[in-house]
Amino acid sequence: MPPENYVEQKFNIPELKGISKKTIEEHLKLYTGYVKHTNLIREKLKEYSIDTEKNTYVMGELQRRFGFEFDGMRNHEYYFEQFEGSAIEASAAGTFYKSIVDQYGSFETWLSQFKAVAMTRGIGWAVLYLDSRTGKLLNTWVEEQHLGHLTSLRFILGLDMWEHSYMLDYAPSEKKKYIEAFFENLNWQKVEERFDKVI
Repeated sequence: MPPENYVEQKFNIPELKGISKKTIEEHLKLYTGYVKHTNLIREKLKEYSIDTEKNTYVMGELQRRFGFEFDGMRNHEYYFEQFEGSAIEASAAGTFYKSIVDQYGSFETWLSQFKAVAMTRGIGWAVLYLDSRTGKLLNTWVEEQHLGHLTSLRFILGLDMWEHSYMLDYAPSEKKKYIEAFFENLNWQKVEERFDKVI
């Protein structure tokens, strides 16, 4: 049987260019909170389920909150994994790169479009999904971290665009610099591995 609680992951993140150690440390604390609250809500739902009729309202509200906490946990696991090891460029010979070129014409065209999604006003995530049914790669904006996920699609690349991801390093008007720093530090092998696992 799987463990009762979700376990906080540890990440081997090197010193990054343009994203400070302090930012990563504070960001990881938020991730810790998502894991904690995901587990806490699951415990409370189990407790309240003893009398579902009496606790219908509170269970409904907890269930709504569960989506926020769980997706906050999982999105951040994808996010931090992408920095592990060191910055590695995307391999032009890889299946991920070739799929991007086939669908978008060039890697640069796709990347420009993804960065434009990341500049969406408000808090949320820029996400690249793979639709396994069609093979299509889709750039998407996910509101907050749980509203707008596309059903059944596989998470390939995620860029956290909440202010906590960059505010210690850049002003809100400079978030474009954070986006550039993110890609400068990205380990594309992690992205390629995700893609190869689900194609």
